[in-house]
Amino acid sequence: MTSAALTNGHVIRTRALTKRYGELRAVDGVDLEVRAGDVYGFLGANGSGKTTTVRMLLGLVLPRIGSLVESPAAYPHLSGSANLALLDATGSDRSRREARRTKIVYALEQVGLDPVDRRPVRTYSQGMRQRLGIAAVLMRRAPLLILDEPSNGLDPEGIQEIRRLLLELNAQGTTIFLSSHLLAEVEQMCTRVGVLRRGRLILQEQLDSLLQPTGLVAVRTRDVDQCITLLGPVVASVAGDRLLVRAKDPARLNAYLVGERVRVDEIGPYRRTLEDVVLEAEARA
Repeated sequence: MTSAALTNGHVIRTRALTKRYGELRAVDGVDLEVRAGDVYGFLGANGSGKTTTVRMLLGLVLPRIGSLVESPAAYPHLSGSANLALLDATGSDRSRREARRTKIVYALEQVGLDPVDRRPVRTYSQGMRQRLGIAAVLMRRAPLLILDEPSNGLDPEGIQEIRRLLLELNAQGTTIFLSSHLLAEVEQMCTRVGVLRRGRLILQEQLDSLLQPTGLVAVRTRDVDQCITLLGPVVASVAGDRLLVRAKDPARLNAYLVGERVRVDEIGPYRRTLEDVVLEAEARA
């Protein structure tokens, strides 16, 4: 059973979304919950079923969406401006043509492309093609954007520009569903995440809940054995020269350890990264 609709504050909701290729389940009973206003990060390794899921969503959700999935330009023999012009059937009278031209110039400038560039899109770099795809999304002014690896092929500056643009669109009310394998990109942008592994959704939660304070203090020291002896049961785990300690006040803990002549190289509150969260979810799956 599958569904996707704008209901009860949800922009996308699926139930047991499944796709089979013979005996292989590329998408295996996925229950997505994407809420209005989310920047939803859809994570998974290559081959996990992300793109298949995105393609299924594009066949299920309501028409008023923008999307960027793998191939941003439909007509590689045309210029970027000409590709965008085909997206806007506003009529042929002069005033409408002028309005369309203004929209095209605005969209291209927003993503860092030159509106007067007449080169065919087939000569574009992959990064330029990604920018053009997002410009096409801007032309539609859709309330929902579904994006598959939108920073693919971009240099660090380009990634920052696209991130800024997407966050601006979200602040204006656009819900964004972002498929990516880049944990850092998702951690910097998203409010909610889902993790796909071998076609199954193994984690779905608000990002701030996943990254909330742990109540642990991380201590790096060359005197690991001495620390374990001194702290005993409040040591939660040990990995190499790092101990995770159950403590409320890092400064007080540091003063105690230094007073006991422990060489403390680094100390501070321990917060999980998104990478930690994903690895833990995969270990449990």
